[in-house]
Amino acid sequence: MNQQTNNKSREIEITTDDLPLHCPTPSMVLWNSHPRVFLPIEATGEALCPYCGTHYTLKGGAVAGHH
Repeated sequence: MNQQTNNKSREIEITTDDLPLHCPTPSMVLWNSHPRVFLPIEATGEALCPYCGTHYTLKGGAVAGHH
């Protein structure tokens, strides 16, 4: 079963498998979303969507060796 999350989720933890990160994510309901925006999360381990305010954290923190 493909479970979708609504876009009211404001705290989302992702893994390196989800990179590159963009919001809305594939699991969000797209019909009521904002335009897709790619978010740089690798350097700090955190990103905030400028459209909807969703806060993303990267499980395990920043990616070592990323430029």
